[in-house]
Amino acid sequence: MGFSDTTGRLKREELAWELVEVFGELQIEQINEVLAKNVPLETLEFFSAYADEFADSNAIEAGTRKRLPNLLLLGYLLRVLEERLIDDSGSLDA
Repeated sequence: MGFSDTTGRLKREELAWELVEVFGELQIEQINEVLAKNVPLETLEFFSAYADEFADSNAIEAGTRKRLPNLLLLGYLLRVLEERLIDDSGSLDA
């Protein structure tokens, strides 16, 4: 399964896996630093509140409920990274 096209550009799937791998290797302090530099406090508060409302309305169990804000945040960071790459290169392959 090749992730890069013939021009060497990343595909979205590869970018997502790379982000997950990088975050998996970070210490909590490093993750907090990344968040502080890339995510406004209002956005963090929104994800927390939205995750609670979503979990309440969809009867989501406690274990999954605790992870919802993190999943939303990871998706947000992926989108921020995509936008930065698009700004730098002009495109990102689907």
